[in-house]
Amino acid sequence: MRWLVGWSSIAASFGTVGAVGHHGDGRTVQPVGSQLLWGDPDPLWAVGDWRPDEIRIITVATPEGAPTTRLAVLGCCGATDEQLRVGLLAARGGALRHLTAWSGSYTAVVQIGRRITVAGDLAGARPVFHTPWANGTAYATAALPLADLIEAQLDIGHLAALLACPETPEALGDGTPYEGVKRIPPGHALILREGSREITGYEAVASLAVAAPQTDPVSAVEGVRDALVDAVRARLTAPRHAPETLPPDPGPVPGMGPAERRAARGAPVPGIGSDLSGGSASATLALLAAGLPGLPGTVLGHGTGAGERLLAVTFNDLSAQGREDELERARSIAANPRLHHVVVAAGEEALPYASLESGPLTDEPAPSLVVAERHRRRLAAGSADHFVGHGARQVLDAHPARLADLLMDRRRRHILRPVAALARAEGPSTHSLFVPLAVYRAARRLARTSYRTGLETAAALLPDARRDTSGLDTPADASLASLAWSRPGPAARWLTGEALAEVSVRLQEAAIRPASVQRPGEARARAALARHAADQRILEQAAEIRSQRLHAPYLDNQVVRAARALPESLRVQPGARAAILRRVLAGAGIHDLPPGWGAPSQATSTAAGRIGLRTALPDLIALFDAPLLADAGLVEARVVRKALRAAAEGEPLPLDGLAELASTELWLRRLVTRRGTCWTGTAAPRQRAVAGGVVPARRTLQS
Repeated sequence: MRWLVGWSSIAASFGTVGAVGHHGDGRTVQPVGSQLLWGDPDPLWAVGDWRPDEIRIITVATPEGAPTTRLAVLGCCGATDEQLRVGLLAARGGALRHLTAWSGSYTAVVQIGRRITVAGDLAGARPVFHTPWANGTAYATAALPLADLIEAQLDIGHLAALLACPETPEALGDGTPYEGVKRIPPGHALILREGSREITGYEAVASLAVAAPQTDPVSAVEGVRDALVDAVRARLTAPRHAPETLPPDPGPVPGMGPAERRAARGAPVPGIGSDLSGGSASATLALLAAGLPGLPGTVLGHGTGAGERLLAVTFNDLSAQGREDELERARSIAANPRLHHVVVAAGEEALPYASLESGPLTDEPAPSLVVAERHRRRLAAGSADHFVGHGARQVLDAHPARLADLLMDRRRRHILRPVAALARAEGPSTHSLFVPLAVYRAARRLARTSYRTGLETAAALLPDARRDTSGLDTPADASLASLAWSRPGPAARWLTGEALAEVSVRLQEAAIRPASVQRPGEARARAALARHAADQRILEQAAEIRSQRLHAPYLDNQVVRAARALPESLRVQPGARAAILRRVLAGAGIHDLPPGWGAPSQATSTAAGRIGLRTALPDLIALFDAPLLADAGLVEARVVRKALRAAAEGEPLPLDGLAELASTELWLRRLVTRRGTCWTGTAAPRQRAVAGGVVPARRTLQS
């Protein structure tokens, strides 16, 4: 786990400060295992196993006595030193957007005198947190260190909102699972001046009254292509890193090759690699990385290194059926001579919910905790720098609520193809005949519902989520449920009435607060992307392999920004993501794609989740025998155990909701049993986050 942390306070205004990390009254505190980037009065540290090229500091020469002006960029950034210097000068004048326009995934911190600016990303994969501390403000790219710093308790209300409405920013607010630790929204920056803080957005907000000018579809797709190519090139041109020294190879093992023995020892393969699932997202990255033209220092100007082939990893789940076509597409793509194909086969040991007792403590809870072991087995066979296709669905696909945006712009004809595709997905039945009309009515209702009315309606309906018996199994049902300003999450049906009532109050309070309201489809799409990016961040921590870096280019700022320029009429069409990525590859000179390119594969992951739940049912029942979630008043243990047994027997229950409950309970248990703290020094906190190691009792709502 890697993070950066710093703070800004008014202490330096009252005298000189000597040692780094002063508490304001002469005592010192600093993070454990830290690397100091710059010192007092507003210090900044990098913590964790950062590579040398992942930390870049640019300082602008200033006259003697002038404020210090410098920029720290942490992560993978494709900008040159000169571009960073130009961006620093632009940020000094207030143009913060320049800090987010470079290729790659990174966090930028600017210091201009006593003013500190920390820019978050657009997706939410690199968030920024802050908390009041020592007559000032501390900030970090992880919430747990700040919780340790202020000895925070759990925020049970936030956990309730996270389970009840995970894709509703109005319910989550700016909170975190730790009381007193706040998060800045995606697309915003944190500005600190001698302890005071300000949160400002750096992206333009579209008007509700006037439709934004429509970008030409051809140029919009070209923008996505250029952004993806730059994102991949930023990783390929970065210095290569070999895995750190591990125990020696024990020698030949029956049935295991060198790659399997290396994976068993926990070491990634040196060089560049990529997932190759057979889907369009990961295959696009693999093909771009393997054959990207114009890279300096490579044979014939083609991708990867001189004589090096890209390692393409395909995960073959032997316990789930129905992936034969997907595996065949992966093999067809891997026939490219610049790809070295490795298939990782796994059975019950890699199902969801496997090895729940092992795994590190992550910064926050997320549904990906129950599939961490599944991903770790795949990534162990990967490379030191490994591309993953996560986020493509949320970035490129159209959220169903975007149909309402089209109706607001009087583009009714563009919704004909998507509703017809939903009717075909229902199959030949009487119900499918009414799907187009039902979807159109729901989209029109959402287009005519104001932001405040939509939240108030959601708040009124939330307490009834416990009586929801729909499984939302069909695409049409899921789309109809998504055509609202807010909807309960899949775990809401198993929360207590008190927990749902508290989240309902949060929605009611948010409805009357002034806000820069977006169009309903755009707002829901951004919320879904933020939720997925947060889950991806936690997955990287839970499935982390030492010396390995996971790269998700679809979540980069420039790719997200280019995708938002795509016309809504193009995005809502069936198969839009596969068509866009096909044109991206064609623009890069790659035309030969296997049959079935872009076919959906969500059904196989659902089947694997049900098999994994059935296999791990005894462990899950034991997990919810005396759950901490019940101690906090969020669930009733008996109700959750009954739901687990029913889902294992094949009852159509939302498996995502059960995964969220299991992940949150698992995270709570790891949190309360942890040892140590993130800080050291004479003023270091004497207690870790969740002081005393117990979940606080549930607060009673005041009527």
